[in-house]
Amino acid sequence: MVLEKYIFVTGGVLSSVGKGTVTASIGLILKSMGYSVTAIKIDPYINVDAGTMNPFMHGEVYVTEDGGETDLDLGHYERFLDVNLSKKNNITTGQIYLSVIEKERKGEYLGQTVQVIPHITNEIKERIKEISRLYHADITLVEVGGTVGDIEGLPFLEAIRQMRLEHGLENTLFIHVALVPILSATGEQKTKPVQHSVQELRRIGIQPDAIVARCQRMLEPEARRKIALYGNVPEEAVFTSYDVETIYEVPLILKEQGIDKYIAKRLGLKYVEPKLDEWREFVEMLKEPKKHVKIGMVGKYTKLKDSYLSIIEALKHSAAKLRVKPVLKWIEATDIEQGKTSLEEALSDVNGIIILPGFGKRGVEGKIKAIRYARENKIPLLGICFGMQLSVVEIARNLAGLERAHTTEVDPHTPHPVITLLKGQRLDRLGGTMRLGAQPIKVIEGTMAFKIYDGEKIVYERHRHRYEVNPKYIDILEKAGLRVSGVSLDNPELVEFIELRNHPFFFGSQPHPEFKSRPLRPAPIYHAFLKTVSYRA
Repeated sequence: MVLEKYIFVTGGVLSSVGKGTVTASIGLILKSMGYSVTAIKIDPYINVDAGTMNPFMHGEVYVTEDGGETDLDLGHYERFLDVNLSKKNNITTGQIYLSVIEKERKGEYLGQTVQVIPHITNEIKERIKEISRLYHADITLVEVGGTVGDIEGLPFLEAIRQMRLEHGLENTLFIHVALVPILSATGEQKTKPVQHSVQELRRIGIQPDAIVARCQRMLEPEARRKIALYGNVPEEAVFTSYDVETIYEVPLILKEQGIDKYIAKRLGLKYVEPKLDEWREFVEMLKEPKKHVKIGMVGKYTKLKDSYLSIIEALKHSAAKLRVKPVLKWIEATDIEQGKTSLEEALSDVNGIIILPGFGKRGVEGKIKAIRYARENKIPLLGICFGMQLSVVEIARNLAGLERAHTTEVDPHTPHPVITLLKGQRLDRLGGTMRLGAQPIKVIEGTMAFKIYDGEKIVYERHRHRYEVNPKYIDILEKAGLRVSGVSLDNPELVEFIELRNHPFFFGSQPHPEFKSRPLRPAPIYHAFLKTVSYRA
């Protein structure tokens, strides 16, 4: 029998306060207690999904198994819960209004005046309940993005307020995550921002049942007492998400503070001690490396590290298993391209290089120079998506002798379009039109890829791209030393993996293997790359 309980997580004071990590951590704890759990991220922006958003605006676009382009918090949920979620698990204002408007145009509201209440709020509630039913979830975690007080978030807060009335106190739990700053002059923890944030939440009809204070250090007893008093919650319901070495510690520190017992008591759940031994061991291995290696991260969004969040986490997962610590050196490809940074300055001290994904012309020549440097100096290199495509361009130009070879994404008039637009792709409609989601890949026997995947002949990885290796050039490229080591099972002309002969590790992946990497199950490609780097360092 499914319990159908809901935990709603809101945020206050400022954005990026760590709601996603807290939500994922609570999900892990509840799952390790034996409950069926799913998680939903609500994003109040009007975009239908995150697909057309610049990474500088919102961090990376996370891709789900079924091809959803979603908020990066879904990546946290999948990694912590070790599940594959659907694009349905990311709800946006754009989706809600689009659905309601379509229903109005079809006459489904029978002549009613369509309003925010009840039509928009009803649509939100139905979406949440639909996802809960889809996963047969005992407990559905719902993270409401943004900050309490933002005008765009009000319909969602009203919807979850109504869900408390409809499902009852015993089946709903409100957790508010808010910042507790520390004054540098006095070292004092200031609780007033949390107090005001809770007041704003209560003003719109939601009384939090628990408060998670985001602070540099553990809350002092006096600060905790104040938050409880002015937030109108018992002291046992005030927790701290304090600064830790890795976000994977957050479930452990919340567990130590008793959040598992409080939630079980509050929702009437049978308490079972969470089974977190494997997770704890993973964290210990991550924090106690036996070796350090330096990885050059060459990209165009390096000023915002969240642009490559899943890649960073995939490296951590492999690092824990290998007992190494990857020290990431962020290298702006545009600086190499414009001569602001020399190749020697950027790459001479790294043990491995990752050519990061991205779109557009800026930084392309800088990436190509970095690829050539890695190839000529036998430095292990991993190219992801656009990074793989530019690796093909570099090989075409400098090994195959195809002068001015390029991708038509950057140079539509190149005489040698070694990377070209996928068949059926259109550029007049950008949202949701790329090759997206998990696709079957045939791994070629006898290749590095075949070893990486431990002899698996068919693997599934997630994609997000419009361009492909031009099949007309494959013979020429292979004669120059490139080797195609994976192709699409559905269309063998689509190149999925490439590698270079006579190189310790020169590997390109058209899909994004980082999206399927898990703390206890590292992505094979990243694991192989880091293992090679560690061995050679």
